[in-house]
Amino acid sequence: MIIFNNVSKVYPNGTVALKNVSLQIAQGEFVAIIGLSGAGKSTLIKLINKMISVTSGSIMVNQEKVEGLRGKNLRRYRRKIGIVFQSFNLINRTTVVRNVLASRVADMNIVSTLFGVYSKEDQLLALEALHKVGILEKAYTRADQLSGGQQQRVALARTLAQRPSVILADEPVASLDPITANQIMKDFKRINVDENITVIANMHHVDMALKYADRVIGINKGEIVFDGPSSQVNEELLKKIYGREITDEDIMFKDQ
Repeated sequence: MIIFNNVSKVYPNGTVALKNVSLQIAQGEFVAIIGLSGAGKSTLIKLINKMISVTSGSIMVNQEKVEGLRGKNLRRYRRKIGIVFQSFNLINRTTVVRNVLASRVADMNIVSTLFGVYSKEDQLLALEALHKVGILEKAYTRADQLSGGQQQRVALARTLAQRPSVILADEPVASLDPITANQIMKDFKRINVDENITVIANMHHVDMALKYADRVIGINKGEIVFDGPSSQVNEELLKKIYGREITDEDIMFKDQ
């Protein structure tokens, strides 16, 4: 369970990113966050992983108060909160399986970390994660030889190898073509259902959010203006969320 209680975030330059946000997300939900650029979508995701800290209010994740976490406790917490970025963040000069194994470093001793010696259990876990996203055959290929969609699958496998209870996805398909984007979103959905992992995805394109998420949170100028089932989202609600008419750019993948 993720609980935001009157959370606000003001950046040092005075930008108010979130205003008194309160919400609850249950384990196993697939939630899409939509809104204009600068509405506060990425801020909300970063607060869950404590990449940034709240200005006021509190966040509880699985009964842990996030803003109070420091040092070892924060590192332990982050192992259960996977994150997938738009830019993949892979080490291009090494193999796919080594990229996935990088997620296991936090649980290794110093000697094993220095020499890159992974246990048999970790290696099997990495290969299993690659199998789950349908890219096992690329395990020993260099990451820079993969397509964009394949690289995002590796990033997802790396997150799965953490054995997370929550996966945060910040614009995970924004840089992909429509067909590949749908394939990646199907991977997220399957993992959400099969593994009962909570998925919270910051989405730019409305139709992708409505197609794959069970619940949509609409943010406008740092405030939640809609929170409900994706089936309830209509044109009038989208105008409220975006503060304007929806354009083709907002629904790039509508014909796929």
